[in-house]
Formats: sequence, structure tokens, C-alpha cells
Amino acid sequence: MLTTAGTGLRRSFGGIVVALVLVAGLGAIMFAFRAHLSDATVALVLVVPVVIGVVLSGVWAGVVAALAGLLLYDLVFIRPYYTLRIASAHNAVALVVYVIVVALVARVVDRLRIAEDEAKSRQADAQRLLELSELLVEDRSLPDLLPLVVSILHDAFGSESVVLLLPMQDRLEVVATSGRELTPAELRRVTPEPGMTASLTPATAAFSNDSPAAADTETIVLSAPRRPVGLVGFVGTRMSPHRRALAGAFANHIAVAIERTQLQQEALRMGVLEEVDRVRGALVGAVSHDLRTPLATIKASASALLDAGAPIGPAEATELLGLIDTQADRLARLVTNLLDMSRIESGSLRVKRQPLDVREVVDEAVAALRPYVADGRVIVAVPESIPSIEADHVLVGQVLVNLLENALRYAPAGTAVEVSARAEPLGVEIAVTDAGPGFGDEERVRIFGLARPTGRTGSGDTATLRNPPAPPTTSPTGGSGVGLAIAKAFVEAHGGRIWAETVVGGGARVGFLLPLAAGE
Repeated sequence: MLTTAGTGLRRSFGGIVVALVLVAGLGAIMFAFRAHLSDATVALVLVVPVVIGVVLSGVWAGVVAALAGLLLYDLVFIRPYYTLRIASAHNAVALVVYVIVVALVARVVDRLRIAEDEAKSRQADAQRLLELSELLVEDRSLPDLLPLVVSILHDAFGSESVVLLLPMQDRLEVVATSGRELTPAELRRVTPEPGMTASLTPATAAFSNDSPAAADTETIVLSAPRRPVGLVGFVGTRMSPHRRALAGAFANHIAVAIERTQLQQEALRMGVLEEVDRVRGALVGAVSHDLRTPLATIKASASALLDAGAPIGPAEATELLGLIDTQADRLARLVTNLLDMSRIESGSLRVKRQPLDVREVVDEAVAALRPYVADGRVIVAVPESIPSIEADHVLVGQVLVNLLENALRYAPAGTAVEVSARAEPLGVEIAVTDAGPGFGDEERVRIFGLARPTGRTGSGDTATLRNPPAPPTTSPTGGSGVGLAIAKAFVEAHGGRIWAETVVGGGARVGFLLPLAAGE
């Protein structure tokens, strides 16, 4: 398609050279047989370079070939030879017929070439649109989708730069670009300044009349079925009606993809919020009873001590003070678990790895519970030769305390809880075993969650799953179910795993695997 004469000549240079060479070559051949050729034959032969020039490079090559053929025809093949003067009317008619035939043939051939180029262009556009549709149906996040969109538009329309604008806090802002970096003036052509109105309509986008629009800038609205979702600007191009319509088709596809991605992200955010609310509700339900129980014990004991008329002797007073101290520690551990759960939910949990002696960590966890547990209730079966692990000292200690508390709560009176450890090819396995009723199949699946506040672990129904006896008043745990959920999170933060199983012959066993220290 022609634009300017200079541009057309530069584009047609190759075709012009070929046409001139053909005119000279055919002229030389016919010159050797000039005496035997009629004027019509020469004219028909000289049409060939014109047709080839038009096919190769368009009208300009055909015009040059026609002029060269006309001069050659008049100078060499029409008498008197080697002069532009025409001796007879017959020769003049032949020359005029040649010009008319050449013009018609060039016009027809050029139209056919243009039609063929347009057909190829439309086929390429359709292929790009199909490829765009296939890319946009893929499940992509918005940060991945937006650069892809502007890159596709930049390649498809050959603009110097393509910018994508989306509504951000009641104004349009550039969210992705492709091509050369825009100057501030160019950026203002597609981005409304503060206070400048921008209209998003289904057909196009128009800034207010004082916007510094330019002839080489195009703006197209990204319009989805429900609403316009944004604006795309093409800088350094001027589109024909066909290209603008094609850009509109591209924009509609892209708008639907952006809206779908935004809706997916919104649904994901809503799902996360619902899950957070569910966990919070489960957490509140799990700890509400356990907060009330020690608080009620502390309140009753303190009230009894403060009652001057109550017949309380020194032994009873000491017992009540001990009970207050025990229940206060229970509250402290419960609050610690709640804080740990908050760290896990917020993603602020950090693991400080270091080589740890397994026997030392186990002894510290047992010692932390010794004031609340009768002697002999916790048995440590950890060999001295156990290899070291690579883990966080505080987190692993909390895991062991939580597992021991859970086991002690459900271990029948007069039975012991055992802490064992053994080396495995992938790490060290540490386990806490009690002689309680064990776990049902369904409970093993839900044991480390917060689905319910009752039961052994906070995720099952005690009356139907385990039916344990009422815990003694010296039980170190509140049974909220938070402890095992925290233990699972801490172990998995180390890259380990945790599991629960029922021991053959009766009892429950909760074990976890942590990685070996370097060099072990």
C-alpha cells in the first residue's frame, strides 16, 4: 500500500532494477530481429517487464518499467529510429495503444497484488487472534498476564510502544509497557493527568478536549461483557479502519481475560478470608473452655484464700497456692500456643537451624513438665549414640512439650508416657507413646487440624472416638487441640513430617522426623 512517493520508491527499488534490466535485455534481443518484428509484437513483449515490476514491488516499479519501455519502443523500434519524432499515424496509434495496455495491465496486476497482500495480512491477523485466544485461556496470574498482553499487541501492530492502563483508585495508571520507553509528553497522550477526565466507552477512549493528543497515538478500550476494564495505548502508529477493528477484537479478548483473572483473584482472596475466619472460629472454640477452666480455678482458690472466715489451715492454703501456680502455668502455655498459632497464620514463623543433641532437647522438654507430672510417668528411651539433628532448639522443644501434654492428658492413671528416638536414613525419628485408647481411622486424618475443639486432639469427639477418663486436676494441658496443630506446623517448617498411629495392643503414638545435622 502506497504512503508517500519517497517511501514507495525506496520500497520498490529492487523491483525497479529488475524491471529495467528486463527492458534492456528484451530490447537487445528484439533489436537483433527488428526487421522481422511488427510494432504490436514489440509492444506486447515490453508489457512483460511492467507486469513483473508491479508483481515484485508495486506500481512504482511498473511506472518506471513502462516509461523505459515507452522510450525504448519509440527510439529503437518506431521509424525514424533513434529519435522521438513519429513519422506516421500508424506508429502513433501503436504507441498510444502500448501506453493504454501497459496502464491497464499495471492497474489490474497491482490490484491483484494488493488483494493478495491483504489476504495474507488478514490470514496472519486471524492466526495472531487465534494464538492470543489460546494464550489467554491459560490460567495465569495478573502479574504474568499483563506483560504478555502488551507484548502480543506490540508484535501484532508494529507500534513503537504499547502501554496498558487499568483503573487504580479512581484513576487510570500504566501497569505494563512493551517497546521503547515513552517520553513524558508521549505518556501524557495516553494517560490522563490529575483532574483530566477520561471516558471509557465500548468503542474507544477519549480524553477531554484539552488533552495533548497526537496523530501517531491510538487508544482502544478494553471492554468486557460486564464493564470496561482498562485502556490500551499505541504510540508511534496510525491505524487504518481495518487495523482499528482488529485492535478492538484483540482488546475484547484481552479484556475478558483480565476480568476473568481479576475475578479469580477476588475469589481466591474471599476464600482465604473465609478460611482465616474458619480457623479463627475453630481456634476460639478450641481454647474458650480451656481459658475458663484455669481462670475459674485460680479465681476460686484466690477467693478462698482471701475469705477471712473460711476454715483454711496452712496445708490447705499451700495446696490452693500450688493450684493457682499450676493453673497460671497452664494459662501461660495456652497463651504461648495462641501466639505461636498467630505467627504461623501470619507467615512470620522463622526457623533458626543449628545442630541439636536429641537427648538434651528431650530432657529439657520433660523437665519443663516435671512440676506438674508425678515421678515415673514420663520414660525417656533415647540412646546416647543418637545422631544430632539440624533444627530450631525452641521450636523442637515446643513440639515435644505439646506432644507430651497431649499424651499425659489421655494416658490412664498409673500408666507411663514414653519418649523414644531412633536414627533413620533420612533423619531422626522422635515419638511419644501413651497407653490410652489410641486413634480411630478418621481421627488420624483430622488429628493435626482445628476442625473441632473437643476430643483428644481438638479434632474429634471424645465421647465417640476415645472416651477417655476425666483428666486429673494436675493435668498439664487444657486439651484445646492447638498443641498438635502447632507441632505439625513447626515440624513441617523444618522440612520434616509428623504422623499419628494406634499401637498394637492399645495406646497411641505420635512421631515426627527431622533432618540430620551436617556430617551425621
